[in-house]
Amino acid sequence: MSGKPNGRGRNDAPAADGRGPRLYREFASWWRLLSADADYAPEAAFARERLVSACERPPRTLLELGCGGGNNASHLKAHFEMTLTDLSPQMLAVSRALNPECEHIEGDMRTLRLGRVFDAVFVHDAVGYMTTEDDLRRAIETAHVHCREGGVALFMPDFVKEIFRPGTRHGGNDDGIRGMRYLEWDFDPDPSDTTYLTHFAYLLREEDGSVRLEHDLHTMGIFPRGVWLRLLEETGFAATIERDRYERDVFICVRKRD
Repeated sequence: MSGKPNGRGRNDAPAADGRGPRLYREFASWWRLLSADADYAPEAAFARERLVSACERPPRTLLELGCGGGNNASHLKAHFEMTLTDLSPQMLAVSRALNPECEHIEGDMRTLRLGRVFDAVFVHDAVGYMTTEDDLRRAIETAHVHCREGGVALFMPDFVKEIFRPGTRHGGNDDGIRGMRYLEWDFDPDPSDTTYLTHFAYLLREEDGSVRLEHDLHTMGIFPRGVWLRLLEETGFAATIERDRYERDVFICVRKRD
């Protein structure tokens, strides 16, 4: 991994209370200290190259589902006319500050319907919040509905079932006023189901120098490659798999003609 958390930018499956992980609500103002924009440049470049090469004509418009704080968009917006969507209004506010020239729309990737199509659709690791096969199917359907015929959708989940390994990551940044450090811990208490857990511990240093510790639990979805490919095919995509620089499976999906 690149030193930034797996949880970067993803927020499309609410918790039981309907509000989602704390990171995307009460800690959204700390996002830049958790996950720096510059760290996304290699992944954004990879995504752009795949979108352009797979599309039947040079893509101009790009819809991002689950944009989070807009880190990927900060690199992609120079190449596409972008519409950014996310379930969290707090994270959309973070993205608007970084990407004021982009259109921002609040919405759930499972149910969003904008009534228009785009040359390409991009779904980064926000798709990891699809915790059931039905969730994943609905997110894929949303991408399909918004992708023009011959256009491309790119899905970049953190894990598929075959490559999941428990692990920990850490990081954080300072801005001269506040500071943040995090510890991330991924593990799967029940490998027979379609979820794993990500626990975050956040150390937050305020402007006055005080430091507090906060905990955040994220329940993530994980599916075998075969499930991904079946759902993509059933929805109307022709999909191929490629590995990115972190050895993660990336699904490059061309929308079939009706």
